[in-house]
Amino acid sequence: MILPAPAADRHPIAGGVVALPGGFALLERSRVLLCADAHFGYEDVMGGALPLWSTAAIAATIAVAARRYDAREIVFLGDLLHGTGMTEGAVRAVQRELLALREIAPLTFIAGNHEGRSRGRSILGETVEACERDGWQLIHGDKPALPGVPTIIGHLHPSLHLGGTSAVPAFLAAHALVVVPALTPYSTGLDVLSDSCLHALAPYGVRRPDLQVVAATAERVYPFGTLSRLRETARNAPHPRANGYRRRHLRGDGG
Repeated sequence: MILPAPAADRHPIAGGVVALPGGFALLERSRVLLCADAHFGYEDVMGGALPLWSTAAIAATIAVAARRYDAREIVFLGDLLHGTGMTEGAVRAVQRELLALREIAPLTFIAGNHEGRSRGRSILGETVEACERDGWQLIHGDKPALPGVPTIIGHLHPSLHLGGTSAVPAFLAAHALVVVPALTPYSTGLDVLSDSCLHALAPYGVRRPDLQVVAATAERVYPFGTLSRLRETARNAPHPRANGYRRRHLRGDGG
């Protein structure tokens, strides 16, 4: 069995970076709240008769976190939008939620792969490809980072799969790299114990013994130690047969 260290309401994961419940990260010096992969407008972009519920729900959790941790800026690490092909009603809903968040703190939008060639400007207004805060390079993670610069990314939707069909969003963190989990409830996530995860991290030159894993529920964060130790423990532990992993109560991203 893999057991975490004692749960907490925050956990430092790199120089000046703190993991928070809900999958948010906070840059302590500047009090910048980092949000990854919210995928606003998901239901509308995917089509069908799905109600557009996740945009308002995710925005509400961002608002609570921003107030709780006295954020002076909210930076979205890409894929704020699930896509730009939304109906006018969905666009208005997204912009309404962003307007409410702007009343709490200034917003900065880093464009991700789901913002496409337009980089989401028609809906979001000004977007950037990258920005720097507290000595950290902030990017989405679908394109190469500047070499030798401490980097924080989203994009990978990391999650910790502990057995059965349950998974929980998780941070991956080393001295010069932090991966922030996705906010969307529609993502199954990239299993941090998988070879696919190691392949995705390869461009950043981090070693497994240097990577820390911190799981995040809505209320607490759970430090699980190094990725090397987790992989070794998982490899040696017996596993019940299962059809596959999925995030609890969630459906696939679809993109």
